[in-house]
Amino acid sequence: MRIESLKIHLLPNSVLFLEDNGPLIEEHERFISDGDDELRHIRERKLAEFRAKKDMAYEPIHVTDADFDETVKKHPLVLIDFWAAWCGPCRTLAPVIEELSREYAGKVFVGKFNVDENPEKAECFQVFSIPTVLVIKNGQEVERIVGCVPKKQFENAIQKHMV
Repeated sequence: MRIESLKIHLLPNSVLFLEDNGPLIEEHERFISDGDDELRHIRERKLAEFRAKKDMAYEPIHVTDADFDETVKKHPLVLIDFWAAWCGPCRTLAPVIEELSREYAGKVFVGKFNVDENPEKAECFQVFSIPTVLVIKNGQEVERIVGCVPKKQFENAIQKHMV
């Protein structure tokens, strides 16, 4: 017997078997049964965690006046470095901010905010000296660190508000 053409339509999670005597037997195999709601819940939670980590960068993200509010609302804990290119202490602090971004990736959103290019939010938060680093939790400023200070001071501020 010769087959000219064969169309096969599979349903999700189906397996097809071809027997030696010719007929196709379709067997449905459920990989996650209806009773495995716990597995489905775990999978959904892990996907949400993965997406959150993907959104959290390993390097500080440049934030602007245009996306500041959205960024702060999107992430429960945010550390924003208000800086300027001409500021020596800001350049000295930059590697510390980058380290914090890597160390707290997936837990804290770390951003850099250039006050010369984005004066509106700097004025809203009354940032008159730079570098100024704000810790923002659930949209509200909870900590302000002004000046070039040791990394430990930033870590303490982050730890205090991670709960």
